[in-house]
Amino acid sequence: MIAKAELITQPYSGEYKEKIFDISSPWNSQNWTWIKFTNDDVTEWCGSFRGFPRGVAVSEKYNCVLVLTSDYLFKLDCFSGELTEYESEPQYQNLIVSSSGDFVIADDYNIEIIKSTLHNKIQLDSPIEMDMIKFHSWSNNKLSITCDEFLNWDNHVELELDGDTFEITVKN
Repeated sequence: MIAKAELITQPYSGEYKEKIFDISSPWNSQNWTWIKFTNDDVTEWCGSFRGFPRGVAVSEKYNCVLVLTSDYLFKLDCFSGELTEYESEPQYQNLIVSSSGDFVIADDYNIEIIKSTLHNKIQLDSPIEMDMIKFHSWSNNKLSITCDEFLNWDNHVELELDGDTFEITVKN
């Protein structure tokens, strides 16, 4: 079972057992993302995913991994390491997992929660209209987020997302 996933640079040939995740499409870029997976028995393997790297997160709650690239949002099963779902040409820029195991994902303007499937998304309400959203880190179950106020790009705003209630507030 996959216990950990991390973005890496292209590994040397033969360094890891490797699996290629490529969706056939005329719109694919020439970029690739490499993810090193560590199983709970500490064995390691590498996945190659089509697209420029944007993020990776593992959810023990849903027993799955999301890999976000410029070309696709991939969902893998933690037990088999197999692709179970994907979304083409995602506009998402940020991906992280909450302490409760729900995925938090953002494009430039909105933040959403992904639960058990890629089609099960909940858009979160924000106290301001956002642009250029960036996730930073979790501290005391609060996700630090920065963004610009939409149509007021000189107003740089710090926000917090509560990992339990999924409420977004302006940070003091």
